[in-house]
Amino acid sequence: MQLDLNLLAALDALLEEGSVAGAAARLHVTAPAMSRSLGRIRRTTGDQILVRTGRTMTPTPYAIAVREQVHELLHQVQGVLAPSRALDLATLERTFTLRWHDSLVALSGPALLAAVRAEAPGVRLRFVAESSLDTPELRRGEVDLEANANRPSAPDIRAESVGETRLVIAVRQGHPLARGRTVTAEQYAAAEHVNVSRRGNLANAIDDALGTLGLTRRVVATAPTEAAALEFARGSDLLISVPEATTRSAVTDLGLVVLPLPLELPSAPVYLSWHQRYDTDHAHTWLRGLARTALTMREAP
Repeated sequence: MQLDLNLLAALDALLEEGSVAGAAARLHVTAPAMSRSLGRIRRTTGDQILVRTGRTMTPTPYAIAVREQVHELLHQVQGVLAPSRALDLATLERTFTLRWHDSLVALSGPALLAAVRAEAPGVRLRFVAESSLDTPELRRGEVDLEANANRPSAPDIRAESVGETRLVIAVRQGHPLARGRTVTAEQYAAAEHVNVSRRGNLANAIDDALGTLGLTRRVVATAPTEAAALEFARGSDLLISVPEATTRSAVTDLGLVVLPLPLELPSAPVYLSWHQRYDTDHAHTWLRGLARTALTMREAP
């Protein structure tokens, strides 16, 4: 059955006004046009809807029974086709899924959660682990926000740079290299290393930079997260090369020493990414603003 939503608006006006003329004035149409709409409604429902009693019109029992339902349905349709532009954070109830790099969750996640709870106590955050494979959850709407060093290449994914940080070396206190304030490229290459890699990669851009100097290093292990990799440094002479800003608090808590990386490498970027379907979603826009602030604050000493 072909349904015309205009008939729903006409039926609502007819039931509210109780006359063709009143309904026509309400919807800013002519009385003949409203009469035609009433005729179509009668044919569709099989009910007279309004019947003449003297000089007025009276709703039928069916019309009285469906009046509230029609009004509510019209309100729902208007809400779908013309959503409210206002966002009431006090009553907002929604769960957002965030897939952030583990170090960003540890460093910026608490600040984001505190800001969200202060403004919208009905909102919940689901931080999920990054995958070792490239996954399409962002495009499928299963993940609302990503934050990591990868800039998405898909045209329907938005990406915003929210900062960058340099790579540094983390070693245990008392490490032979910690006796000096600087480390040479030769000293760095001669040491043994642990890489941070969700995919278990033993080589990365650091090895390319060493190669241009005619140097190679020995990576003896990989760890899937920076937190796990830093644990390797606590009781050994292994070197961990990590972003300075994202691991600052962890390094301090573990009692590690930070040394400058003796290589010319670009700073590690941090991107906030989301699917374009959320560009005009007011709740999502609000969350992105809080996330941007939380991620930017990580640069503060």
